[in-house]
Amino acid sequence: MAHSLRFLARRTLLSAADHIVTNPLIRWTWTGPSNDDLIGALAEFRPTDRETILEMMQGRYLLASKLVDTHGVSPFSLEVDHDDWQDDLQAFAWLRHFRDARTDEERRFARTMTLDWIGREGHFNRDSWNPALTARRVLNWLRHYNILVEGASLEQTQQIARSLSTQISSLKIRALLATDPVDALLVAIALVGVALCADRSNAEVEARVRHVLNLVDTQIDEDGLHRTRSAKIQIQLLIELITIKLALRRDHEQASRDLEELTESMHRALDAISLGTGEPAYFNGTGQMPHDLIVAIQAQSAARARQTGTAGGYGRLIAGRSIVVADSGLVADPEFTAHAHASAMAFEFSHGRDLVVCNCGPAPSDYDDALLFRQGIAHSAPTINAQSAAAIAPSGPLAGRLIQLGRPSEIEARSADDTLVITSHGYAERFGVTLERHLTLLAEGKTLVGQDRFVRHRSRVSGAAAIRFHLAHQTEVQLTDDLVRLRLNSGAVWTFLWEGAEMRIEDSVRQSAYFGFHRTKQLVLDTLVSDASEVSWIFTLEEN
Repeated sequence: MAHSLRFLARRTLLSAADHIVTNPLIRWTWTGPSNDDLIGALAEFRPTDRETILEMMQGRYLLASKLVDTHGVSPFSLEVDHDDWQDDLQAFAWLRHFRDARTDEERRFARTMTLDWIGREGHFNRDSWNPALTARRVLNWLRHYNILVEGASLEQTQQIARSLSTQISSLKIRALLATDPVDALLVAIALVGVALCADRSNAEVEARVRHVLNLVDTQIDEDGLHRTRSAKIQIQLLIELITIKLALRRDHEQASRDLEELTESMHRALDAISLGTGEPAYFNGTGQMPHDLIVAIQAQSAARARQTGTAGGYGRLIAGRSIVVADSGLVADPEFTAHAHASAMAFEFSHGRDLVVCNCGPAPSDYDDALLFRQGIAHSAPTINAQSAAAIAPSGPLAGRLIQLGRPSEIEARSADDTLVITSHGYAERFGVTLERHLTLLAEGKTLVGQDRFVRHRSRVSGAAAIRFHLAHQTEVQLTDDLVRLRLNSGAVWTFLWEGAEMRIEDSVRQSAYFGFHRTKQLVLDTLVSDASEVSWIFTLEEN
């Protein structure tokens, strides 16, 4: 409670201060000189795709999984009701594809898009100039500044430089006023990039790197995972930190080594919550990420998590070709839970490149019932009376943030027998039971055994428990009298057996970055809490 009060007080004060410095009477001071010499200090390691250039020049913009055909008009002139699409457009990460531009016309298109943004959005707007978005846009303009000014007239070059200078000034002024910790870290990273590209003194660059490291100490846990517990945020931060680390190698070896140690720990943590499919597990706002981007990030480090263990409140089992990633349901401090999911005891399971059991993932930003996908029922986990082990505040100053119920959850990895034990206390006060889930990989990963135990805390307990297993896309489900046979898209067949509950099959969905929601199926085990002490289940690979 005390931490929540401090968070609310700090957010209120910082928001008030930010409104003061963004007042029109003060904003005029943001305008900086347009003649600073910028050097190409920031490398681009992300993949490029020339087809994206051709599509954009035809008016088709595929951003954040949504394809928008502008029919030749500026995308900045459209009101597209999709926050993630707007975010990708305004951040200018798509500029990287123009490294593959082969003609003056293609390079001119990138410059024209930038000048169009300046004409429409170049004056302060609280949405398009929010600190995180501005920081990412500045970094992307700095990475590809030569694309923007090569072949430009003197007037166009000055216009671009002046806009960039103004955005940088806004970041410097607002750096200490960001209410979201991720925003504050992205701004600090961007200002390191600015110092490098403006060829500032070693002392200034190193001071800014120290500030980044100080922020990291409060946001990255001892396992290297961001405290949002989101692989999506982890990847976003790694992209920018790797860029800065590579740029520091030339003249700032110690600062580069400091960031190297940090990014290595973040790489290991990201790998610890990733499956054999190559994707991070769908937890806490993470959905399908571009595979080529994940590969590009992985190529920057050899650090891997290759054994059973825990990281950041998650557990990981590895045996043979199988990987299980499970969430304890740890609830972070309120500043990190704006998009967190109530996923206590949920897991995802892959064998080789096959996904077997999964979670639904986050809803698209334009989906009306997005909160449903943050609840326990959208995860492969037990719930009681369809309620989650943690709550999402419906209103008030913490509206939309995940709130812990009961004592913190616990997770233990037993590497000797490839077992995870997860304990959730979120139902103790409401229903009188603690839930305990045991997950074990056997037979070199060809069998996954689960035991869900209901530990009573009082003589009278209540509620109807449902244990869900959301299945991978294109899984065919065949029910017989005593088992379920699952045929995956690859042709592999798994059998599912259970004991201590009634089984039913329901529809489900799986989020895709390219096709929206995939329709799929889920297995549901039902039991009354008062009747159950343990529900057991098992997935086994059929071998010819």
